[in-house]
Amino acid sequence: MRKVVKFGGSSLASAEQFVKAGDIIRADGERRFVVPSAPGKRFPKDEKVTDMLYACYHLAEEGKDFQKELGAIASRYQEIIDGLALSISLDKEFEAMEKNFREKAGENYAASRGEYLNGIVMAAYLGFAFVDAGEVIRFTDKGEFDSELTNQLLGEKLKTMENAVIPGFYGAYGDGRVKTFSRGGSDITGSIVARAVKADVYENWTDVSGFLVADPKIIENPEGIDTITYRELRELSYMGASVLHEDAIFPVRREGIPINIRNTNKPQDEGTWIVESTCQKSKYTITGIAGKKGFCSVNIEKAMMNMEIGFGRKVLQAFEDSGISFEHVPSGIDTMTVFVHQDEFMDKEQKVVSAIHRLADPDGIDIEGDLALVAVVGRGMKSTRGTAGRIFSALAHANVNVKMIDQGSSELNIIIGVADEDFETAIKAIYDIFVVSQL
Repeated sequence: MRKVVKFGGSSLASAEQFVKAGDIIRADGERRFVVPSAPGKRFPKDEKVTDMLYACYHLAEEGKDFQKELGAIASRYQEIIDGLALSISLDKEFEAMEKNFREKAGENYAASRGEYLNGIVMAAYLGFAFVDAGEVIRFTDKGEFDSELTNQLLGEKLKTMENAVIPGFYGAYGDGRVKTFSRGGSDITGSIVARAVKADVYENWTDVSGFLVADPKIIENPEGIDTITYRELRELSYMGASVLHEDAIFPVRREGIPINIRNTNKPQDEGTWIVESTCQKSKYTITGIAGKKGFCSVNIEKAMMNMEIGFGRKVLQAFEDSGISFEHVPSGIDTMTVFVHQDEFMDKEQKVVSAIHRLADPDGIDIEGDLALVAVVGRGMKSTRGTAGRIFSALAHANVNVKMIDQGSSELNIIIGVADEDFETAIKAIYDIFVVSQL
């Protein structure tokens, strides 16, 4: 078997955490390819190395002195190197960084150095080969990830290697300029590597023992999720569940490679398995609950709207012309509601309203802000009668007014719109009815 293992920033924040990661890798000879993140926080008020790099580079970009800040970053790595009793030096790497910072190599280059340097340290600690992600992960001239070229380059590079460390988070354009993924992108790199080496499992090691049914900031000690499908995870990740970057699913999904979310600090825990499909029933009717605040609804009314061909396209064109994406579009016979992110919409709302009037000639438009969307996701809902009824009953009992409901045709998820102020109450009520009452 071949396993690709990715370690998050909290798992590599200090020499002590490095040792835990090293023990995990050495405990299983099938863990052959390692993808490290940049060092995260060592304690709650600490700073992530990636944030330190951004701040340092901004000083350089403004022509200000950044020696102190660069020295602080170097000290973080030296602390890890000393703690691991390694004899390597990163002096040449920091000299190159200083030169490139002065020459304004770009924010992407600066941010990528956290993973790059941690990769060098990890490779030295494990005795593995080091592969610079900038040489094997490609982006097009338009800045889009080139999955097929990357798979070819990475597959060729790694096929003769027994073990290797490939830094996460970044790649490069064809001309060698560094390009990063979005924050949390090391998850994506791990998935890309797993596809390239045709791994049997992609293990993603972090500081939690897998996915939880609900946000622990809202629900005290929520139950864990043993197995979740790619589709369920996609829905939950999009709505705010943040254990794994939502785009990390795609490279492994096409190859049917399962992802195992594990806890570096509790390696004995089985964690959560993310799979394409499964006959295993989830512990509860629902798999998980997630949500986001900060939405607003734009309700468009027009008599006989359902008879007018192209009405929906005209309305959505008004949003598209202003560069605003929509979240959900529930509709009735004479009404159509568009849910959008409030912070994106606020400064353009009157422009959009005018465009809707011009393009679609509605009878009226009503806007409501400060709304939240809650997603109830679960493959078990399809075969269980009365799921929606139980949700509404729980919300009514908690005095939560439902502003919107939208259920996909797959019956995999139900989206509920509530007031921002009712967000936490709604999640607690749904969790109670589906989980607590079943315990």
